[in-house]
Amino acid sequence: MKIKTNSASRRLFFTLAALAGASAVTTAWADSAWPNKPITLVVTYPPGGGADGMARLIAPKLSAVLGQNVIVDNRPGAGGQLGANAVAKAPADGYTLLFDASSFAVNPSLYSKLPYDSSKAFKAIGVIALFPNVVLVNPQFPAKNVGELVKLAGAQKDALSFASSGNGSAQHLAGALFEYSTKVDMVHVPYKGGGPALNDVLSGQVPLFFGNIASTLTFIQSGKLRALAVASSKRSAALPDVPTLEESGIHGAEINEWNAMFAPTGTPDAVVEKISDALQKAMDTPEVKSRIAQLGGDIQKGGPKQATEFVQAQMLQWAKLIKAKNISIE
Repeated sequence: MKIKTNSASRRLFFTLAALAGASAVTTAWADSAWPNKPITLVVTYPPGGGADGMARLIAPKLSAVLGQNVIVDNRPGAGGQLGANAVAKAPADGYTLLFDASSFAVNPSLYSKLPYDSSKAFKAIGVIALFPNVVLVNPQFPAKNVGELVKLAGAQKDALSFASSGNGSAQHLAGALFEYSTKVDMVHVPYKGGGPALNDVLSGQVPLFFGNIASTLTFIQSGKLRALAVASSKRSAALPDVPTLEESGIHGAEINEWNAMFAPTGTPDAVVEKISDALQKAMDTPEVKSRIAQLGGDIQKGGPKQATEFVQAQMLQWAKLIKAKNISIE
């Protein structure tokens, strides 16, 4: 059966087709013209911290590659939720990006409800660097290696305590992972911030601390803290004489703090690829390489696919630990 169409219907059809074609051309042109205005890089932590330092190291290099200013906008609060939520609700046009840390992968399991869906609201662009965790003790502490530490911790329940910057913090989770992997129970002593926690370890009030290498390296090098092991897959170039946990006989306790860049879901793939390429070029600059090496980190190569796989694996790791140790901050 043939369907008859009148001239008005034909005109409507061709008008809609023309509009669709124009829309496709406009989208393609917009992608190719991107960026044509400044880009905002939302950092989920306050000025002066590790994430902020990495963002401010990377931002001018991105600007140089992209030909537009990259403005660092600190939006701290709620373990990274405030900044992430602002980016999740921003237009998906590549002009508002998220610069987050390891908490991005932790929050979905740590909080019963987030104002966004971490796995659906963002596109991973790239992971900047990994900074291994270090098992640290006060120099007066009797254990000289991880084996001796585990023996002391296992002598009786809660025989040892470890400090952290707060419940659910990176240091807390690192200590919990150590407990889980070694089957010991220790006392977690949460502080209101990393500074007070570290000060009490330095003074000997609390013997043990699980800190990332970037924030503790100067204390290790000066002898104010003793490093028993690094929680990475290989020894750190910054601490070549310190064994890994794996070398010390502790399996499954690898933990790195990291920074990564994300865009809102819906950002055109072509734009995401441009940002990813610019990020890789930024990380190839001597200044960025040198600074990350000075902090004991390892630069990560790879585009959105590799970044997505890494972040998903991190989410699974922390979900398992948080459930097993019944960790909650609510």
